[in-house]
Amino acid sequence: MRCDVIAVGTELLLGQITDTNSQWIGEQLAAHGIDSLLQIKVGDNLDRMVTAIRRTLAEADAVIICGGLGPTHDDLTRDAIATVMGVELVHDAAVADVIRELFARRGRRMADNNLRQAQVPVGATVIPQTRGTAPGLICPVGDKVAYLVPGVPHEMKDMVERAVLADLRARSGDTSAIVSRTLRTWGESESGLNERLDGLIAELDQVGNPTLAFLASGWDGLKVRLTAKAPDAAGAAELLDQWEGRVRSVVGDLVFGIDDDSMESVVLQMLRDQGLSLGLAESVTGGLVAARLTGVPGASDVFRGSIVSYASEVKFDLLEVPTGPVVSEAAAVAMASGARRLLRCDVAIALTGVAGPAEQDGMPVGTLCVAIVGLGEPVTTTFRLPGQREQMRQFSVISALDLLRRSLIERLIITDRG
Repeated sequence: MRCDVIAVGTELLLGQITDTNSQWIGEQLAAHGIDSLLQIKVGDNLDRMVTAIRRTLAEADAVIICGGLGPTHDDLTRDAIATVMGVELVHDAAVADVIRELFARRGRRMADNNLRQAQVPVGATVIPQTRGTAPGLICPVGDKVAYLVPGVPHEMKDMVERAVLADLRARSGDTSAIVSRTLRTWGESESGLNERLDGLIAELDQVGNPTLAFLASGWDGLKVRLTAKAPDAAGAAELLDQWEGRVRSVVGDLVFGIDDDSMESVVLQMLRDQGLSLGLAESVTGGLVAARLTGVPGASDVFRGSIVSYASEVKFDLLEVPTGPVVSEAAAVAMASGARRLLRCDVAIALTGVAGPAEQDGMPVGTLCVAIVGLGEPVTTTFRLPGQREQMRQFSVISALDLLRRSLIERLIITDRG
């Protein structure tokens, strides 16, 4: 089964929006054993959309068309697929009622043009919308099929997971289970991780099942995805268990979590398990660490707060950092100690560094100094991080939290020995 992807929107061609939808869809198709050989973008032009859909379906068994299902005049995906199908668009009263009800629940006035989203090609099946106003569509085109999903990422992902992937698998006739497991890592480059796993990758290439792929995901870590195929889900899980163990035996504690884990959720749970509260002093990250931590539900039972001491004077006056260079491990220790005192927490972590554009205190751009106090002797380190300003700040967040994770692991080891 081959399913290609078309992303609709002139803004994609102009570079005003990055097409992350096609990337995510391609990842999901691969994880479910569905070939996808082509991804294209097309602007909001009816004739060009029709041509793109026809050309794609000439080679593929199916196409996922993402975007262009809104209520405005340039949302033309419904019109384009109706032209390709050779049918008319008709008003679907049930869809219209759902749209009206959604606006009523939100206490908002519904513009008349929203009912354009209730236009459905004859012969198409509606994918009910649960997160917005635009329904998706499953549209037969001869012996092939087109799936229309919204361009809003969370709406698109919901429909693809809820309806599209299952329909594709049913059409392919493949009843086997395809299951993926993602190991999240930090502390090694993609090339370095690949090199470590060369032997295992060679073995997997020989056996063919499961497969292994890398996905660099910025401050969410470097992902190693294992995908197994078996007659049933239990068999696939057994294969994944076996090869996950093999991967972990090679990369060790570079793995910080699996699947939906994040570095911040893992660290919070470790602190919770050890009965510890956490506070922060942030300079270079300007509150980004606190933002990531508070994005995890239930963080308040562990996380006390963050002091964003961006100006040097705040470090000196509030955190009692000794006057002098503020980008150093010594300054980070003083910042963490001040945060621990002010926030009354068990453990405090501090970050100070140079995001650019120029060096500071004789330190080059990309320097990050981190200190942790409250776990015995202060833990300190200096990272040299790559990237431009924002990337460096993001890498600072996951690097600092990973240092805390490793320190908490060491604390447990020492406790167990004692």
